[in-house]
Amino acid sequence: MSAFPHSGEATTPAAVARVERARLARPNGWWGIALFVATEATLFGTIIGTYFYLRFNNLHWPPPGVPEPKLTLPLVLTGLLVATSVPVQLAVEWASSGLLSRARAALLLAAVVQAGYLAMQLHLFVHDVHEFPPSGSAYSSIYFTMLGAHHLHVFVGILLSVWILLRTATGLTGYRMNGLRATGFYWHFVNVLALCVVGTQLSPLA
Repeated sequence: MSAFPHSGEATTPAAVARVERARLARPNGWWGIALFVATEATLFGTIIGTYFYLRFNNLHWPPPGVPEPKLTLPLVLTGLLVATSVPVQLAVEWASSGLLSRARAALLLAAVVQAGYLAMQLHLFVHDVHEFPPSGSAYSSIYFTMLGAHHLHVFVGILLSVWILLRTATGLTGYRMNGLRATGFYWHFVNVLALCVVGTQLSPLA
């Protein structure tokens, strides 16, 4: 390996660890996901802004006939989801140190919890659709748009985690390390979104 190793030269966990120690700048993949995150943040800023615009221009929010959002379950589920940032970040740190087995175990744990969160949220989503369909009011429309968009982002995050798990089954390379780092960045963003969404969702109770 040269004095200035590159990601393409790292084809073993030990080589990846050397590349990561010598890295002076973020990889291109990280900047790519950062740009994507910026566009998605703009999207959610628009959705949440629309929610509060509609709220402040309606006398009753939620409107009559629509149940107020529950407090405990959304907070518990969001807490579990946000907690998965810990094993995801550990996976990134361990992989960058060449500890692939630990990294994969942490990522698998996070993916299992994420999948459980999404399954429960989809169950609640379908239940709410039957109680107050999106076409029923402005509240219902923006409520389901906001939750549906976030659930989609959680699903994409799970797919990325599973993809990285499958790719690293045959070993860790510099390119796979970059993919893991980008996945971790994206997942932290999804969890920030989760806090913003649940805060908006529960705002009528304030």
